[in-house]
Amino acid sequence: METQATTSDPKHTNELINATSPYLLQHAHNPVSWRLWSDEAFAEARERDVPVFLSIGYSTCYWCHVMERESFESEAIAKIMNEHFVCIKLDREEHPEIDELYMAATTIMTGSGGWPMSVFLEPEKRKPFWCGTYFPPEPMYNRPSFPQVLQSLASAYKDKRDEVLEQSDALAAAVAEQVSTQQQPVQVGAKHIQASVSGLLRMFDRINGGFGGAPKFPQPVFMELLLDARSIVDADTKAAIDQSVKLTLDRMGIGGIFDQVGGGFHRYSVDEFWLVPHFEKMLYDNGQLLHLYARAAEVYDDDFYRRIARKTAEYVLREMRDPSSDPGTTGFYSAQDAEVNHREGQNYLWNKEQILEVLESDDAEFAIRVYGLDAGTNFKDPHHPSESASNVLRLDKRPELVAADLGMSNESFLDRLDRINEALYEARSKRDQPGTDDKVVCSWNAMLVSGLVRAGVVLNERSFIEAARHAVAFMLKTLRTPDGDLARSWRAHKSEIAAGLEDHTMLLSAMIDLAVADNDDPLWTDIERLFITTRELFESTPGVFHDTRANRADLFIRPRSLHDGATPSGVGMMALNYARMIGIASEDRWVEWSVQTLQGVSASIASNPISVANSTRALISMMKDRERIGSAYDFAGASDAPSPRANPVSVYVSEDQISVGEDAPASFSVALEIDEPFHIVAADPGSSEASKSLIPLRVGLIEGQGIAVYAEYPEGETFGEGDQQINIHHGRIEFEVAIEKADGIGPTPGKPVLGITFQTCNQSQCMAPVTVRLPVELTIK
Repeated sequence: METQATTSDPKHTNELINATSPYLLQHAHNPVSWRLWSDEAFAEARERDVPVFLSIGYSTCYWCHVMERESFESEAIAKIMNEHFVCIKLDREEHPEIDELYMAATTIMTGSGGWPMSVFLEPEKRKPFWCGTYFPPEPMYNRPSFPQVLQSLASAYKDKRDEVLEQSDALAAAVAEQVSTQQQPVQVGAKHIQASVSGLLRMFDRINGGFGGAPKFPQPVFMELLLDARSIVDADTKAAIDQSVKLTLDRMGIGGIFDQVGGGFHRYSVDEFWLVPHFEKMLYDNGQLLHLYARAAEVYDDDFYRRIARKTAEYVLREMRDPSSDPGTTGFYSAQDAEVNHREGQNYLWNKEQILEVLESDDAEFAIRVYGLDAGTNFKDPHHPSESASNVLRLDKRPELVAADLGMSNESFLDRLDRINEALYEARSKRDQPGTDDKVVCSWNAMLVSGLVRAGVVLNERSFIEAARHAVAFMLKTLRTPDGDLARSWRAHKSEIAAGLEDHTMLLSAMIDLAVADNDDPLWTDIERLFITTRELFESTPGVFHDTRANRADLFIRPRSLHDGATPSGVGMMALNYARMIGIASEDRWVEWSVQTLQGVSASIASNPISVANSTRALISMMKDRERIGSAYDFAGASDAPSPRANPVSVYVSEDQISVGEDAPASFSVALEIDEPFHIVAADPGSSEASKSLIPLRVGLIEGQGIAVYAEYPEGETFGEGDQQINIHHGRIEFEVAIEKADGIGPTPGKPVLGITFQTCNQSQCMAPVTVRLPVELTIK
């Protein structure tokens, strides 16, 4: 999708034609009168007295493409949308801060999230009053049709305005509680590091590597945390860390999630074995995994990890930038699509016949055996079941073990495999190719810079470091808004969206990596300047950083996210940058700023050190420099800090395995035992002012797709008085949960996983909401 789909004389053209985002340009010829996110669009909604329909997605999103084909290209559905709403289309990769707010609203309202995100807003304060994700054009998957949703919400806004606005206030308050709360600092230290490490080791899949089940994501930040911690833990814990990191990197490196022919990593694996990927490739994944494999190659002196790092770097340099541009005049592209010709992974799949067409018979036989085609097919397109099965290429074992099975040296095995891969890649390049989102995203480029620098040092590959240097030069000189500020993204020589905290902190991290690796004194001047700018733009009080600048009139709150997910939190990266500077610079101000920022994230470290992995990594870094920090901070010891994992709620289920099929629903019981003196917020928390800021009890899908979930929540008991009155549960409660097959329903592709979300309180305060995975194995027939 380097350019949008066009025709010689399109019937429709909307405002998105003025965008640079490939995702928005894809929709520029829809019959929907799409608007850009702007004050003018909301002013139109106020003038027409209609709500706003906000559709959020990204260019490589499969279900975004599906909803466009089914609904946004429909003249009939577009007519309803245009008549009753002002319709805004947003690229989440250009505006992660907006996406974050409305995704929080969606998960609070529905128990799950995903893209495309479909959110309905009141136009005055832009608060959401109803949220969802994908909707089909006709009722199916146990979901209403999109026209039904549109007509129902248009009627509600017209006839029940007070109720709609009341709901928007309540939902906005819940979002504010989740993404912008500032908590009082607490003492953190060794106990919380121990908790993060032991928690990750408990989550570790000892058979397949990784953390959790299917769908399985790489989660490099978890392994970076473990590698940070291995130097300060006891020998047994260090051995457990090494086992978990090495098994994970081994299984990913031999699996289908790694492109064995072309290099680079796909987004995630739909199974627990790292075998069949969701085929899109994201720059942020490859930047982080490049850094991780290069670091692990150095830590463990491992040639296989060196090979993976090199192939990943070569893939990015070959396919994710404009080779015709002069060095330093452009950055790296953001993503490659999962589908080709509406077929998932079509470019990457092979069958025996195709292998035999490309290779001489001996090499074909070798490839068929090495890549597992002799064991049968392993991929069938779930969206096109009538088509023939094929293969994702993968290895059974690490290369040296495969070589030994074949009676070959590792060197001769890899030489032959590389020659075969070159032929397969050349043949693959003649196929229709996945679309490339060629916008340049600041923070994602910075992640890649860090990976290229680490790989360049470990592999002694100067070209990788030079590519990183050119990317930094582009970000410092060209990736600028018309006002001269750092920009979030760049495409077609335009960069108009101001960068957020994530962009500033990731660029700082990349520049520090480059300056240290290359002994670049002049670069420290730019680093110092960027630290100052970041503080001025995003720090509200000493050590408290926000995702956005102050006084953003287009946001109903100022978000402050600490969670490290697929991309790192800007707040956590700021804490980590400051902590690193303690060991680099001699001035005491770095200690002062680092301590302030640690205090700003300390409550989150104490309550969930894994969720805020980079903040925990900052704590690890500071504890290694505690001699330098001295009396500036009193770290909590191993015995005097409260346990961050302690939770007064125990969750039980009546069944550990459940199957559903067509016309064959199932049910089970969930029981919660709540320790005194605690209680949890009921599913219906009430209508008081206090209830609007609390998270109600919910059961739903937290991963995967394919089932709809219904729960018969018990009525709560009243607690408190007046504006503080809420509905709660205490002691023991038990209720029924029903599930049924519903194709396409769920936050992500893959196997469905159930979770329960609740917020625990005592007489005086409430803990942060938690989501617990229910130990129920779901099978869809």
